[in-house]
Amino acid sequence: MDIKLLDKILSETVLVIEQSKGRIFDIAETSRTEYQRIEQQWREVRAQATKCIAQVDATERDYRYRRLRLMDVSRDFKRFSEADIKAAYEDAQKSQVDLVMLREREQYLRVQRDDLERSLRALQDTVKKAEELVSQVGMAMELLKGNIRELSGQLDSMHQRQALGLRVIKAQEEERRRVARDIHDGPAQTLANVMLRAEICEKLLESDVTQVRAELRLLKSVVRTSLQDIRKVIYDLRPMALDDLGLVPTLRRYINDLKERHTMLIDFSVLGLDRRLPSHIEVGGFRIVQESLNNAFKHSCAVKVVVRVEFAEDNLGIFVQDDGQGFVVEEAINRQGDHFGLLSMRERVEVLQGSWQLSSSPGMGTTITVRIPIREEVK
Repeated sequence: MDIKLLDKILSETVLVIEQSKGRIFDIAETSRTEYQRIEQQWREVRAQATKCIAQVDATERDYRYRRLRLMDVSRDFKRFSEADIKAAYEDAQKSQVDLVMLREREQYLRVQRDDLERSLRALQDTVKKAEELVSQVGMAMELLKGNIRELSGQLDSMHQRQALGLRVIKAQEEERRRVARDIHDGPAQTLANVMLRAEICEKLLESDVTQVRAELRLLKSVVRTSLQDIRKVIYDLRPMALDDLGLVPTLRRYINDLKERHTMLIDFSVLGLDRRLPSHIEVGGFRIVQESLNNAFKHSCAVKVVVRVEFAEDNLGIFVQDDGQGFVVEEAINRQGDHFGLLSMRERVEVLQGSWQLSSSPGMGTTITVRIPIREEVK
């Protein structure tokens, strides 16, 4: 087989897929922008329709009253003059014309509102399909661009190579999807709100300075919230304190943040002399504790979690125990699927050449014990 020709074919394939991914992404972004525009238009039309319905109801009541007035005047010629009868007739006629016009406007607004709702649903479906397609194309690109040949000497079979490659790609895509979702649901939404508030301030600048000050204070609060969301996303990707302060201070800060957001009790303690470790061990230790706590919060329904970090002479020990509902270990590991949880934790420990022990059973909580040898490099 001509390796150069194969590489050329793969490179051209990757290029075509990258271009296609860009076009699909453009379609998704265009659809999302159009969705936001139509959504704003739909809100305005819906508000107009609601207001018009209220006006129709009020005009109907007025029309009924004027008809009754006309009937009373028409029946009693002795009490009312011809001018009174004429005035009552003209009032009733005018109210009837107003009612007909308002009903026509109500019907028009209802039709317009329903059409916009259908357009919103169609655009929402388009955006969803485009985003799914972008993700699928991204996975295909990673599979093509991944240098699988370097792993061939370490794997026993083609099946193992394929399984490992897909696992890595899925893990990357899952992390990217999570980061994209966090940014979309947090900072992106907040920045959209900032733009709206800025436009309001711009419109009020010439007419109501007091209201502008109030809007600016609110805008300041919104920006502060967005900054907190961005810092949280950065922290989840890699806590900067890990490089500056080390494992234990970073874990303390992380656990304190969790305590503020959750009611679960976390008992954290350190055994041995706290000291700085090689970067890959500190990162691995932090991720293991982080994943253990995530599992406890999401799945165990635990009330209390105990976290112990032990600094021995030649290894780092990590002990995490919760009093949650527990599970059958073999079944949980076998059904991991796209959720790597326990499996990714075990693989991280294996990469660090450590030992990993998981103990759990239904109704008896879960215990995770990890030992990582302290070496300058992972061989």
